[in-house]
Order: sequence, then C-alpha cells, then structure tokens
Amino acid sequence: MQSFRSEIENPIVAKDIIDLEKKISLFYEGKIDEERFRSLRLARGVYGQRQFGVQMIRIKLPYGKVTSEQLHRIAKVSDEYSRGRLHITTRQDIQIHHVSLDRTPELWAELEKNDITLREACGNAVRNVTASETAGIDPNEPFDVSPYAQAVFEFFLRNPICQEMGRKFKISFSGTDEDTALSFMHDLGFIAKLKDGKRGFKILLAGGLGSQARLADVLYEFISVDKIIPITEAVLRVFDRYGERSKRARARLKFLVKEIGLDAFKTLIEEEQKALSHTTFKIDTSNFDTEITIPEIEIPSVEIEDRTAYDLWKKTNVILQKQAGFSAIGIKIPLGDFYTDKARLLANLIKKYAANELRLTLRQNILIHHVKNELLPFFYVELNKLGFAESGYNSTLDITSCPGTDTCNLGIASSTGISRELENVLRNEFPKYANNKEITIKISGCMNACGQHTMAQIGFQGMSIKSGNLVAPALQVLLGGGVLGDGKGRIANKVIKIPSKRGPEALRTILNNFEANLINKETFLNYYDRQGEIYFYNLLKPLADSSNLTQTDFIDWGTEETYAKAVGVGECAGVVIDLVATLLFESEEKINYASEALKLNQYSDSIYYSYTSIVNTAKALLITEGKKTNTQAGIITQFEETFGNEIELTSSFSEFVYQIKTNKPSQEFAQKYVSDAKLFYEKVNQFRTKTATNEV
Repeated sequence: MQSFRSEIENPIVAKDIIDLEKKISLFYEGKIDEERFRSLRLARGVYGQRQFGVQMIRIKLPYGKVTSEQLHRIAKVSDEYSRGRLHITTRQDIQIHHVSLDRTPELWAELEKNDITLREACGNAVRNVTASETAGIDPNEPFDVSPYAQAVFEFFLRNPICQEMGRKFKISFSGTDEDTALSFMHDLGFIAKLKDGKRGFKILLAGGLGSQARLADVLYEFISVDKIIPITEAVLRVFDRYGERSKRARARLKFLVKEIGLDAFKTLIEEEQKALSHTTFKIDTSNFDTEITIPEIEIPSVEIEDRTAYDLWKKTNVILQKQAGFSAIGIKIPLGDFYTDKARLLANLIKKYAANELRLTLRQNILIHHVKNELLPFFYVELNKLGFAESGYNSTLDITSCPGTDTCNLGIASSTGISRELENVLRNEFPKYANNKEITIKISGCMNACGQHTMAQIGFQGMSIKSGNLVAPALQVLLGGGVLGDGKGRIANKVIKIPSKRGPEALRTILNNFEANLINKETFLNYYDRQGEIYFYNLLKPLADSSNLTQTDFIDWGTEETYAKAVGVGECAGVVIDLVATLLFESEEKINYASEALKLNQYSDSIYYSYTSIVNTAKALLITEGKKTNTQAGIITQFEETFGNEIELTSSFSEFVYQIKTNKPSQEFAQKYVSDAKLFYEKVNQFRTKTATNEV
C-alpha cells in the first residue's frame, strides 16, 4: 500500500486515507472491535455487502455532477478493484461492489487523483448533497442551485459537528417549485426562491421515508442565500446534541422534531446562534456563471434509420435548456447499472461533443448537459450504439429500484428481479406510457425505502409471506404517493400484500382499471383519491390469496433457488455498541484534533472537537454504571446527576459543557475549552483508577 501515499497531493486527504489503512490493520490485529470498526469504515464510504468478505464502495458525487475525466477514473478503479460494473443510486452517487477491504485505501487514493471522495458517503454523517439534475439549465429556475449545493457539501465535509451523529442526515436542493429534488422527504430541503429580486430558499425540515414516513415541515418560507450554511450548522448542532443514539429505529431527525415540536426545535436553533462558526456565509457562484464552452468541431453527418424511434426519443429524452441553442439528453439506465466499457465511450462523447458535464439523477439515470441542438441526431446514433437511446427517460417505463437482495444485507425480496419483469410488462403491453411523466413506479427490497417506494404513485416493497410451513417472497403494494411541488408531497398507502410472482399481474390490473375508469383525463392521484384505498384493496384481493401457491411462487425473481428469508445486519446508519476503553481512546483523539485545529486558527472546529471529547468521556463513565446514553443532552444531564459530586469542576457539569453555547468561537475560548477537555479527561481517568483500586 505504500506506493499510493506519495501520490496524494492534499495532505488532509492523505491523512484520511492513511488513517483508514491504519484502522484496517488494527481491526485485523484485533485491536478494534468489529462494531467500532464498522462505524469508522462507513464514514469513509466502505459498506459491508450481503456477500461475505467483500465491500460496497460508495463514491460521493455532490449533486451528481461528473466530468469526462472523473468518469474515466471511476471506470478505471472499477476495472482494477472490482468487476467493471457501476451502480447509480437514488442519491446521485456511484457504487462499486465486490471490493476487498484491504484494497480500499488504494482505491480511494486513485479516485482522489480526480477530486473524487468516499468521505462520509455512508455512516452517521451528512450524506451526499443532492440537487435537481436540471439545475443550471432549467428555463423555469430562478437561479442555478448547483453552487449552493457544492458549498454545503464542501463546508460540512470532515466538519467535526457532523462526524458521529446518531443517524445519517440528508440534504437536497430543488431548482424550481416542481421540487424535483424531493425536499419534502429530506432532513433539510432547499427550494430556490426570489424575493424582491433577492436570491434565497424555502427550507423544509425533518422529512423522511422508511417504515415511518414523515412529510417535512416548513422551517422558513424564505431565507437569503448567505444564511443557508449557518442555519444548516445550527440544525446539525441541535440534532447532534438531542438526537437519539441508542435506538436506531428512532434516531433520525424526523423523530426528534415530532417529539419536541417544530417551535421547540426552532428555539434550540436560536440558542445555537452565538456559537456558530459564521453568522453569514457568502457563497461564490463565479465558477457557475461562465459561458458554456463547446469544442469547435465539424458537425458529423449521420443517417437516422428509424425516424419514428428518433422522434419518440426526442420527445421523451431531450430537454430544451434555458441556454439558446442547447439541449440536455436523458439516458435511461435500467436499475442504475452500467458498465465501464460504455462509461468510457460516454465520457469521450461528452468531452469531444458537449461541455464535458453530465449529471447522475435521482431516478438512477444520466442527464448530459449542454448539447448543441444540431448535434442531436449524431448523439442519438452514438448513444444508440451503446444501448443508451431507449425512449422513456423519467417516464412510467423508467422504474426506480434499490439493489435489494442482490447485494444488500437488509434485502428481503428481490427488487431488481421484479423491476425487470415490470419493465417488460410496460414495454410490451403499455408502450404509450413512455411519455407519461405523471405516474412513477418505485421498488425497494425492504421497508427502508432506498428505492423511494413510499412516495411513488405505484410502489412495491419486498416482504415475505407464509403459506403453511413455507415462506414465499412477497410484495407490499403501495398506491397514492407523489410530489405535489413547493415542498409538499404525499406518502403512499399500504394497500395489500401479494406473492412476488403476482407483481406483474398487479401492475396490469391497476393500469387497466385506471384506463377503463378515468374521467376527463384525470391524473392517477385524482383517480386514486376518487376511488379510495378500499376500492384498490378489493381490486387486488384475489392476488393476495396465499393458499393456492405453486412451486414457482417459492422462487424469487432473478433466481432459480427456493426462497429463504435471510436478513443481515444493516449498515445504513451504523449505530455502534461503544466500549468504555474505545470511547476514552476517542476522547483523547478528539483532544488532539482540537489542539491541531487550534494551531490552524480553526477555532469553531477546535471547540467542537473539545465538546465531543467531553461528552464522549462522560458517556464512558456512565456506561460503567449502566446508565442511559441515548442522546448527548441526556448524557450531560445524567452525568451531572450521577457524578456531579464525585468529579469536582469549576461549575456544574452542564454549565461546564454548555460553554459551547454561550461563547463565540474565538481564539481565547477555543484555548480555554481545549484545556477544559484535557482537565476533564484527566479527572475521569483518575476517578476510574481510584474506583478500580477500591474495588480490588
């Protein structure tokens, strides 16, 4: 592994990768327990697979933007360290599967040569910041949200306030009121607005999908662009301190806001204002305001063999840009899977004939930006050679699906297998839906909703169903979800559970019934509301009978083996079992980080490292007494009650810790707080030694 170290130019990145290499060695030597190591590697984009001994690597690509050079680099890495397959996620990331753990530092170093990171792509951190794939080209957008998504991504990458939260945290930026980045289902969602000619955002708070889906609240109707980073920082500070940490199922922000209420949450945000690293933060948009530059080339002459197919492709896959003379081209990528040979050819195409930019989309597709209109026939021919010219981009025929039982530990039933079958049904029996943008079909292999099935007009969730003593793969059918715009959305209703092999017939039944009974070209959601949930339950009830299953019903889609429900330990959030020694080791590590940040005049970072050290140290002592450590705020209260008279400080423990809220991030306070953290760590160690001696 030694060879990659000298090739990393950024010393911060180099330190990060070398640290991962050291942690892997310590894990192999048995010096870090498995649960703690899981948390460490997840924060570095290394995720355990369903298959033993290999990892999934998640590449963090802010708002899905990728250049030709980056796509070539990703393809090279996939070929060298994996099997040449790339997977686009519903968060505009790329995943590479089947990677050996001990090769992950080398892989990361290779990616960083083209400014591609794995950092915080998984784990209890701020995940990839997503945005509308049409940001920067949409004729209806008040302004391009891309630079703001980029700024938020950069500001919170490696930021100490969001490294070890109770759960993951998701942020999105929608360019228009159509809310194509789905703000209503995010922890923080931003929708671009103009007010009196001034740029700003409507901010949505505490949305989420999963088994207990929640629509986001409106935090602010309008906030100027220079306030979005301070507000995000305040929200993260509150979530880090008050968010649940022990009960994984209730550790998302949506549960905290639901429990204490929006007004109380706003009050907590206001209490953080004095401690913020910035009260305003000006975001530089200059790199995004430049004119489009396209290489000077002769327009290649091509012959369109199937004019009907070409015209349909233009209708469904080509989007006129706000820049005169340019269009964007949508590429439908079934299941989000494509291979490195095609990725390289696509990278060459956008480099030579476009503006060297594509966006990965929330529907697991690709959108090429900045194609001259006169080049559309040429692009159609070239994309057709790659199998990338199928019509129906972002249509009903364009099904979204998570990997499910293919690679995920949490998968209950095959989502990719049923997705392929449903696409066959649509392509062969309902081809006119290739231009229907209103009905979305989404599939997840479990309740966690990585395929976003709970917000689809028609959704399917992988489950199992009993038939006597046997278990068969099943699907929960959900109906009535959707995006309403401007931060509003609908969560789909769970209508009925059916055996998986009857999924295609369920889709036929729903669409045929819709076509036979709709009134005045009503939308599917209006039709669903008019008929009601019970109507659809009765419509699909004959398919739910599990007393008459055949042998094929016990074999899931995409496999020839008899179904066996096998659910492993999910790593989507990585809540860990903390050991006292590990916590104290981390506390000491955080003090060192605080001291290093202080030397670099990074006062806010130094203060937060000191704060987390103090809380970690307190948590370690509470664990020895079997006390609850669900939240940081709870740890502070419990420690004061349990050890307030045992460990002498200059004030009460809560006042000692909450200096972070009452002081500005100055050099003087940062120095004092580091000293306080060191003093507290020493006192706790002395107390532990004394207690252990007395027990002996």
